[in-house]
Amino acid sequence: MKTVFWLFMFLVGLAGVVIPLTYLYTASKLPRLESEFDVESQLRHRIEGDRMSVLAGRMDQGGRERTAVTFTRPDFSRMPKDLVALYIRQMDCPTYFQTPREDGRAWAWRLFAGVTLGTAPPGDGACERRLAMRIAREMGIEGDLQLSVAAHRLHAFFQKDQLVAYDLSIIRFERGVIGVEDGARKLFGRELGELQLSELAELQLALPPYGFYGDLKACKNASLIRQNRDLLLQDLAGYALVSEERARNAIAQPVACLSVK
Repeated sequence: MKTVFWLFMFLVGLAGVVIPLTYLYTASKLPRLESEFDVESQLRHRIEGDRMSVLAGRMDQGGRERTAVTFTRPDFSRMPKDLVALYIRQMDCPTYFQTPREDGRAWAWRLFAGVTLGTAPPGDGACERRLAMRIAREMGIEGDLQLSVAAHRLHAFFQKDQLVAYDLSIIRFERGVIGVEDGARKLFGRELGELQLSELAELQLALPPYGFYGDLKACKNASLIRQNRDLLLQDLAGYALVSEERARNAIAQPVACLSVK
């Protein structure tokens, strides 16, 4: 028994040295991730380069600028709250903004479990980690260990609302069409802030976990789009993220792409 005990203590001590060293070594190989400015700068370089490569800022036939080349700092206050509600619900995180940001021992355990055990402990911290890893991936970071360490670095200075705002601003629909504001212009021919609840629900179908952007863009299977849109709206009302009256009014609207095309 003593041998087993001391072997266990040795392994615990070894882990206490190896894990921090592995973390520090991995962090040293990553891009600079000390502040929001670092993240914004790296995303701007990648996204503006992608938009420029396809001349995404040119004028469409109607004279409206299809999308701006410049990547501006994501601002949660400018995101339609109905879209945010749809997004966090479809991430299976309906209580995301009703719980405190995960920190301290809980977050340290989540990092340890994710890196060493490959598991995701329950709780909204899983959603925070998922969003942070998506942002890290858009910065060109690859590999499970590298993404986990990068997500930890991002989580150190990003609040919950910032994680959502950045994630919605970097979703890639097609080459040169990046972020929900670009998606709104491309699919509906209007600014994101002008969309109604029914249209935001259709936009959600183009976002994770669905990815029906191609069908929406081509207005393919409009009846199926409407069916899925209405299910999202009913689900949203079921979680009291919008009122039942607003959900019913939105369900009564025709599929937006039919009037856009």
